[in-house]
Amino acid sequence: MGVYRERLSVPVSWWIISAAAVATLFVITAVPAGLLAGVIVGAVALLVLLALLIRYGGARVEVDDERLRAGRAVIERAHLGAAEALTGEAARNAFGRDCAPQSYLLLRSYARGAVRVAITDPGDPAPYWVVATRHPERLAAALSGNSVTRS
Repeated sequence: MGVYRERLSVPVSWWIISAAAVATLFVITAVPAGLLAGVIVGAVALLVLLALLIRYGGARVEVDDERLRAGRAVIERAHLGAAEALTGEAARNAFGRDCAPQSYLLLRSYARGAVRVAITDPGDPAPYWVVATRHPERLAAALSGNSVTRS
């Protein structure tokens, strides 16, 4: 069976934008209110943004011989059906207009691909999972049992 690991970390551009936002908050606070106020506001903004980016970018997708982990959700491979790699418009639609309300979604807006995997467990209310990934073909291959390399 395939093994796959991926961390859906946020892109570098998000870190740059966040740094610019912190610097802007520092300046617009420090100029009228003083350096100490600017440092306090900047430090608080930095901590909040760091926490948000690390948490949002900390989602992991892992496939091993026994289970699929997508974010905090875990399911045994025995309950997985067919896996379909989605890119472009198909991936966008899988998270939007073509999405069943009961399905489990691991959505990350910066990951352009996804994999839809059917759930065969009759006790599970989700008909399928849609998992964001940067490498949909590799993830689908790992779920299908084909050999893949770690990402």
